[in-house]
Amino acid sequence: MHTRGGGLRRPRPPSPGTLDELGFAFHPAGSVAGQEAAARALAAQMLAGELTPRELTFMIHQRFGHELPLAERLANLDDDYDVLKYGDRTQAQVDADVMAEALRLAQHSRVPTEPAELPT
Repeated sequence: MHTRGGGLRRPRPPSPGTLDELGFAFHPAGSVAGQEAAARALAAQMLAGELTPRELTFMIHQRFGHELPLAERLANLDDDYDVLKYGDRTQAQVDADVMAEALRLAQHSRVPTEPAELPT
């Protein structure tokens, strides 16, 4: 946005109430809901082919450790990748488990999906 003097002014971010009216979720920084939304978004990226199963588990484990219950299974699967050469599982088996968990995670939603009606 431009000011009267010609300089740029940053627009104010929308309020949580405005976002809610438009059907968007507002997650405060550092909130569990925000972390869960980020984990679901990463899972969706993997399902869309933008990340490999290994990359997904690594990113989840790096960002959340084993502290986010919704994504803990993916953190555990990252540990499984780390010990593949010592165990009896194959990478394809772990990849399949990651795919199944990513599908579950991407389908898990705490946010209503129907947008609020906008005034006309």
